[in-house]
Amino acid sequence: MSESDRQKIEQFRKDIQRHDHLYYVKDQPEITDREYDRLMEQLKQLEAKHPEWVTPESPTQRVGGAPAEGFDTVVHKVPMLSLDNTYNVEELRDFHKRVVKNLGTEEIEYVVELKIDGLGVSLTYKNGKFVQGATRGDGKTGEDITANLRTIKSIPLTLAGKFPKELEVRGEVYMNRKGFEKLNQQREKNEEAPFANPRNAAAGSLRLLDSRITASRPLDIWVYNVGYFEGPAFKSHFEMLEGLREFGFRTNPSSRRCQSFEDIEKMIGEWQGKQATLDYDVDGLVVKVNAIAAQNKLGSTNKHPRWAAAFKYEAEEAETVVEKINVQVGRTGAITPVAELTPVFVSGSTVSRATLHNEDEITKLDVRVGDKVVIIKAGEIIPKVVRVLDRDRKGRKPKFKMPKTCPECDSKIERPEGEAVWRCVNAACPAQLKERLLHFASRNAMDIDHLGTAIVDQLVDTGKVKSFYQLYDLKLEDVSSLERMAEKSADNLINAIEKSKQAGLARLVYGLGIRHVGQRVAQVLAQTYGSMDTLSDAPYEDLEAIDEIGPKIAESIREFFDEKHNKKELCKLKQHKLVMIQGQKAGGGNLSGKQFVLTGTLESLTRDEAKRKIVEAGGRVTSSVSAKTDYVVAGADPGSKLTKAQKLGVEILTEKEFQKLI
Repeated sequence: MSESDRQKIEQFRKDIQRHDHLYYVKDQPEITDREYDRLMEQLKQLEAKHPEWVTPESPTQRVGGAPAEGFDTVVHKVPMLSLDNTYNVEELRDFHKRVVKNLGTEEIEYVVELKIDGLGVSLTYKNGKFVQGATRGDGKTGEDITANLRTIKSIPLTLAGKFPKELEVRGEVYMNRKGFEKLNQQREKNEEAPFANPRNAAAGSLRLLDSRITASRPLDIWVYNVGYFEGPAFKSHFEMLEGLREFGFRTNPSSRRCQSFEDIEKMIGEWQGKQATLDYDVDGLVVKVNAIAAQNKLGSTNKHPRWAAAFKYEAEEAETVVEKINVQVGRTGAITPVAELTPVFVSGSTVSRATLHNEDEITKLDVRVGDKVVIIKAGEIIPKVVRVLDRDRKGRKPKFKMPKTCPECDSKIERPEGEAVWRCVNAACPAQLKERLLHFASRNAMDIDHLGTAIVDQLVDTGKVKSFYQLYDLKLEDVSSLERMAEKSADNLINAIEKSKQAGLARLVYGLGIRHVGQRVAQVLAQTYGSMDTLSDAPYEDLEAIDEIGPKIAESIREFFDEKHNKKELCKLKQHKLVMIQGQKAGGGNLSGKQFVLTGTLESLTRDEAKRKIVEAGGRVTSSVSAKTDYVVAGADPGSKLTKAQKLGVEILTEKEFQKLI
């Protein structure tokens, strides 16, 4: 690599990181979005030219990588304790009295912060570089979500200032209201179930196995504390917040020092109702003793620190009447009951509909048409019925019952054992069709290039496509007549559809969208049965006996192949000459039945390439080491997986040994 290119890469990274900090942390951008995009594009081009110099800290690595198979467990160096909640001033005053009693003085300074309604995480830095991120979990252990946290642009990948050798900080990841509303609008457009509130959206986004999807979500963070610090200790919590800002972290500007309990009361009064003016959800305040020495003296219980408490505001409620209960069908076939309400104003807007979630929720509430009910906005966004006020039901409707068939297609609906949701099992159900077509055409399924959301919408809305097989009936004139579809683009799409016939059995099984059947399970099924005919006739008992399948997936597979609409679909796809056989059955590769775990960085292969080679040779790659693991492949800078493998006596391969084995 030329020294000139290397210097350019370093300079581009520094410039982009600086502009990220100005935009996402300080809200003081200095350049336009176009200028920023130009910097990023120049860096991408140089890194593509010299891939050996791509590092995890590069701004280009925030986009997310290939889907993971699961999350590893992380043990927190210092437990992430939860806060003890108080719901009125007197309960909070009792907390203050305990602090006074245990410290032996009434001269106590507090720091009061907004209580962000998000997901608590820990971020670990070594030598100024972000190396690991985890959920709070049970406080002692959490899940390793480093790849997902890396996509959040307000989280610095490298620290600024005089940072310590090792630092672990705590923060709250959240989704702002505008971003949440936009995400839900897109999900509803795609016929996906909307998130209940911004907190659920943030938590769900952080626990996705595909960090590329996480990167597309509008996530942000407020950092509020230090868990572990290798260096001179801070003297106060407020000083700690200032130090975190110097390191490049985003801390909430509303934090305030209070010299007395009366000052705390004033702040509670100031923020009463004011939280609705923010662009993110706040469900209260957090009160912390400021002096670190005093915090250490007070200590903690097994669950809560004795030096901090949360004050939570009550959610605003409103009374209304249930006029009707309808059901709607979501993308995955989920049947969701919805209450139609007499319009009522609550938490800043008029509400006329509220989710009832599922059959169990309706039974628990015993809500019926005509009932007077109390509603709140969960997370101050999604209306929710919380209780029935009046149960004098003379002359009113009987208890609500779920429909026996899908209201959209009249197919059978099922409620799997152990689940709360009823689902339509018809893959061609109109309510599910658009999203299923997009999944069928996706890169990891049939890989039909050029078949995006806009085209699918038009094909379904015009009635040209009502099921998977009708994609293969499309002619050039059918596609070229769509809006914004030139003849060349139409020709490309028709060719891509024709090419997809050769995708193979595993991709087709995955593309069908059978519930609980992901890429790996689809591949196992294809290798085990070798053809669609054999798979579709496989008894439940045989499916359940396959390693990696189990009763839940086996039941879902049988339900799919037993449904008459799905049988017709497969018959039509076969008539269109789609490849429905597997080139190689299980047992054909030299790694058949072997289980691998990858750790560290490989020099000659990417993780995805290594996984693909293992799978092609009949092996399996898992995310964690267990007694069932046959080999651990250890690259540079291996993590805790290597230590666990050594303890369990699992065979460890170097990269050269792995290459020789495959």
